[in-house]
Amino acid sequence: MTTPLRDCATRLFVALAMGTWIMASAVALPRAALAEDTQLDKMRAKIAAFVADKMEKLGGSRIVYKVDSDGLRESVVTDLRDDVHKTLREGRVAFSGLAIRDGGVELNIADAKGREQLARKLASAAEELPSRALTVTDGGDGLVRLAPTDAAAAARLQDLVENAIAMIEQRLKNAGVKLASVQPDGADRIRIFLPDVMEPERVTAVFARKVKVNFRLIDLSMPAERAQSGTPPTGTEVLPGFKDQLPYLVAKDSALDGDDISYAGPGFASGTKEPIASFRFNGRGTRRFAHVTEENIGKPFAIVLDGRVISAPVIRETITGGSGQISGNFTLEEANSVAMLLRAGSLPGHLDLVEQEVVQPAAKP
Repeated sequence: MTTPLRDCATRLFVALAMGTWIMASAVALPRAALAEDTQLDKMRAKIAAFVADKMEKLGGSRIVYKVDSDGLRESVVTDLRDDVHKTLREGRVAFSGLAIRDGGVELNIADAKGREQLARKLASAAEELPSRALTVTDGGDGLVRLAPTDAAAAARLQDLVENAIAMIEQRLKNAGVKLASVQPDGADRIRIFLPDVMEPERVTAVFARKVKVNFRLIDLSMPAERAQSGTPPTGTEVLPGFKDQLPYLVAKDSALDGDDISYAGPGFASGTKEPIASFRFNGRGTRRFAHVTEENIGKPFAIVLDGRVISAPVIRETITGGSGQISGNFTLEEANSVAMLLRAGSLPGHLDLVEQEVVQPAAKP
């Protein structure tokens, strides 16, 4: 049977630690968010119309990608399991058998008071975001099952498509492709039109390689310049800076990878108002980041993006909140580029090439 929490009928929409899973029923999005989405849709529609006209006159390439919906489901449920584990541990709720099963998370809480305590903790963290909605089912004998609702799964897929589109647009721009239309095509596909590009393979090669994002400790045993001109210590390498091209001596092994980033976006520092790229970890990444920062207070670490150090801050304290900011004397455009590349490195799964074709220009009368 389904367990009601906060007097809900048959479905419970809950939020877990760090706001990774949020409570909602059928709430409307904030007006600002709706307005922003509407503006974005209008802008894309104008670009699509302009590009369609150019395609007819100049010809070009049509490329269709499919996002990895299976990878998304796996990522969502894995994060749910990790967040449930964290919530139960913090609440000192005795449990057993926590496992991923049939697209959801199951566990046993023998004590009825423990189940009630879990219910209160989940409900108290609620923040009304339907894309994080869950159903919680009581299977009897202490068995509890949690799973994303169908509506939440659809919303997460839509978010993935939007994130992938933003990443594709940025990477095309970085690759020097200045005119392109990138649009959703059904629930899980993305259509790209590229006027006057008659070699689609040149573009698809850009997305054949996944962006690599990792967090590595900086080695202070010798100056990076000396390591660059000589032999770096074992287990280290010298990498260039993102903007200054200065050398950094960093560990080859990653303390954290981009797969643990759940969100990245541009913004402004609260004090200086300089452009920054902000990021947030998932539950697993939050725990790992807290451990790394706790063990290395006073030491610098490098945020490495595709073999370049985009920032090298010093760890001042244990960071338990699961989020951070990257500054580096960026322009707003550079901050956006870094954020989109961070997001590209954290997209669940990969993009599958469905089709590509060359469209010939219309015959002149």
